[in-house]
Amino acid sequence: MDQIRYYSTAGKAPLVSFREALFQGQPPDGGLYMPERIPRLSRKELWALRGKAYSEVAFEVLRRFLQADIPEETLWRITREAYDFPVPVEKVVDRRYLLRLDCGPTASFKDFAARFLARAMHYLGVQRQERRIILVATSGDTGSAIANAFHGLEGLRVVVLYPKKEVSLRQAKQMNTLGGNVVAVAAEAKFDQLQVMAMKAFEDPDLSCLKLTSANSINWGRLLPQVGYHVYGYLCVAEDPQDRTIDSVASGNFGNVTADFLAMRMGKPVEKILVATNENDEFPAFLETGLYRPVRPSKACLSNAMNVGNPSNMRRIFDLYGGRVDREGNIHQMPDMKALRRDAAAISISDHLTKLTIKEAYEAHGVVLEPHGAVAWAALKRYLWEKEKNSLALATETAHPAKFPEVLKELGIRVEPPACLAGLEQKPSQEINLSADYQELKELLLSLA
Repeated sequence: MDQIRYYSTAGKAPLVSFREALFQGQPPDGGLYMPERIPRLSRKELWALRGKAYSEVAFEVLRRFLQADIPEETLWRITREAYDFPVPVEKVVDRRYLLRLDCGPTASFKDFAARFLARAMHYLGVQRQERRIILVATSGDTGSAIANAFHGLEGLRVVVLYPKKEVSLRQAKQMNTLGGNVVAVAAEAKFDQLQVMAMKAFEDPDLSCLKLTSANSINWGRLLPQVGYHVYGYLCVAEDPQDRTIDSVASGNFGNVTADFLAMRMGKPVEKILVATNENDEFPAFLETGLYRPVRPSKACLSNAMNVGNPSNMRRIFDLYGGRVDREGNIHQMPDMKALRRDAAAISISDHLTKLTIKEAYEAHGVVLEPHGAVAWAALKRYLWEKEKNSLALATETAHPAKFPEVLKELGIRVEPPACLAGLEQKPSQEINLSADYQELKELLLSLA
């Protein structure tokens, strides 16, 4: 099959291969990479995957994009090694399910993307004996997943930027206790500021010698692996090939929900995608009014990994519907709003409702949610109640509840941490402290050369 090439959502950069998109991270024109075409899974091909292990489903999704870029046997090995952990789908009540994405090595859904990305970069980089610096800004779980996935890989150094005051202690410890080729940077800044700093570094000609690349969901290689779990979740709950689901997806930088839009384009039967946000409600407001106004500064909410007021992947969602928005949030071409509203709804959930949802789910169903999953569950409940629907429905739980002991303790809920989180607090931190000044970051990066 012909190789799939990648274009920029800004429309001013040349087409590139998967390998080039992977290591460039983002195009030079300020857009994001998207595939020239989205391969399809027929209803028959999709249904044939029902009952298969997660690694097999993920491989079939990835293979359709990458069969001209990575040899099939290598891709299967990478996929099998990346996904050696369970992916539970939990029935809560009636036809409502939770897709639990919290059983990986850092207890976060980011493990799905990070573990594939690290192995793909290592394979494609080692082939050419390249050394790279991976720069990633994180609002929570991305950093720990990337740090863990890349830790110890030859030729790859990771610099993780996180807002010092907006990540939990356990999240920070997952990043700043590894050492080795992982550099943890705690900054006196908000995530949106760190994201801007990272993008500035990618475009800085003084840093071109470092061969910087991204591991945020702006990188196509980070986003693509997330499509697999949306397909897998559907296959676990559908009882008939004609079944369609209502998906409620916890959404911060919108990589998670963009992957579900891609799964739908690949052929996954979807009745509606619910874009579930916390109080950073720029997208719910846009879908309602047609006016896009980023939330600046972003609001600090309990679901801290979703504290994003201008999601990077908004550019990809606009692109999927024929529109164009730049990274500052300026609309250059409106998307097809009729089609977007047909496929999606967007619901903002307050911190107060997040807490109530955690408590109610525990008391009514014995289900322990953390703040991000609670946002998705609350949005699903609201939508089904308002539309008076009893549809097949699936909400994403994106992190293990034990990552948020303070919130659960306040609500009288106790949960044992998984092995990957046990004893983290006692490990010594190895973090570098910076301000929100880009020059400080630039000097740090140059010192790593």
